[in-house]
Amino acid sequence: MIWKTEPNIQALNELCQNCAVSHLGIEFNDYGSDWLSATLNIDQRTTQPFGLLHGGISAALAETVASAASLSCCKKDEITVGKELTIKHLKPIKKGKVTAKAQLVALDNVEHIWDVEIYNEQQEVCSVAQMVSKVLQK
Repeated sequence: MIWKTEPNIQALNELCQNCAVSHLGIEFNDYGSDWLSATLNIDQRTTQPFGLLHGGISAALAETVASAASLSCCKKDEITVGKELTIKHLKPIKKGKVTAKAQLVALDNVEHIWDVEIYNEQQEVCSVAQMVSKVLQK
């Protein structure tokens, strides 16, 4: 297992209250030995003018879930911040809920690299992203 602090879904959701994460409706929902996932409902907060999930919101979802996963890999006196994010949108999404799953690629004391897949309710991959986070002392 990669976690220095095992992810606590309720604590992660509480940590993200009163910021962009809760404003968008992103909620952490599950984790495994080397992954963390979060969901997002598609509604008026998350779409572009044509009614599709906004690409920037997909990017925010990807960075949020990877950042939270990265934080759980840190010591108590460390935090992580996003250093680089790349994302490719493969399929438009108009309604329902999306899930983002961040899976560890590489981990050391300086950087963490995560692959993130965002998929729709039919389990079709709609976006793929990679996030690099930098470890900082609190």
